[in-house]
Amino acid sequence: MSAKKGYFFIVVTIIMFTSYEVVLKFISGQLNSMQLTLCRFAVGFVILLPLTLNTLKKREEHLDRKSLAHFALLGLLGIALSMPILHVAVNYAGSSVAAVLFSCNPVFVTFLAFFLLREPILPRHIAALALEVTGTIAIINPFRSSVNLLGTGLALLSTILFSIYGVLGKRKCAQYGGAVVTCFSFFFGSLTLLVLILLSHIPALAQALIGAGLADFANIPIFAGYTLANLPYVLFVSVGVAGIGFCSYFLAMECLPASVVSLVYFFKPALAPVLAWMVHGEIISRDMLLGIVLIVAGSLCAIVPGILEARQGARS
Repeated sequence: MSAKKGYFFIVVTIIMFTSYEVVLKFISGQLNSMQLTLCRFAVGFVILLPLTLNTLKKREEHLDRKSLAHFALLGLLGIALSMPILHVAVNYAGSSVAAVLFSCNPVFVTFLAFFLLREPILPRHIAALALEVTGTIAIINPFRSSVNLLGTGLALLSTILFSIYGVLGKRKCAQYGGAVVTCFSFFFGSLTLLVLILLSHIPALAQALIGAGLADFANIPIFAGYTLANLPYVLFVSVGVAGIGFCSYFLAMECLPASVVSLVYFFKPALAPVLAWMVHGEIISRDMLLGIVLIVAGSLCAIVPGILEARQGARS
């Protein structure tokens, strides 16, 4: 797969990931976060399964126990652990601190990819990271209030887990393809989430969670709350964001460095305010505007040279 296609998949990923919170606002408070997470990735698995089976057939590949174990690890790290931990972090530290840390996962991906995948760290990558971290902090400004150490630690843990998910996922992309990696990580992640949800109905555990201030993680429903009114939005965040978005993310990794592909997470805090302004009429502050400029500059710093190199390679 060419680098040009890789950048196309990056654009698709950015569109899907950026629209998630904006679309989610239409159904805010109607569904439990763990319940919706299970739905998103379970539906994403079903949608991607035909493409996955076709990919395996074309590549004449078969899943062995080692690969299944690898996919199970991906599902555990990136979906079943990272997402719920992030939700707990929001409860303790607030959405701003959690968001700024999670949006900065490309920083971890860049260095993890260097150590685990032997991908080089170029000067433009360092410059891009510096600009985008500064821009993300400018938008979210987590220093407006005192920072909760437990919440910050949990957000950091969630970010690291998701970064490992992305880097380890790339390892299997060359062999099986992005659709296969995404599909089976979704399957094992959804399976683990289902077990956790069922455990939340054990009376003693439910009472302990409620006593710890984690009532959202006790007696988690599976089917309750879905209506004809919120179904289109649920399908969008499931099929679009989870299915198409994550699949495009790993398809991009088939032909581009993980450190470059992970930069899509910096576009979220830059473009989401613009989309929220267009859809919900939310105001764009000076901090947001400054952050958007810095993030776009950083992203262009990392991506444009790669596009130019791909064009020169195609000509030669």
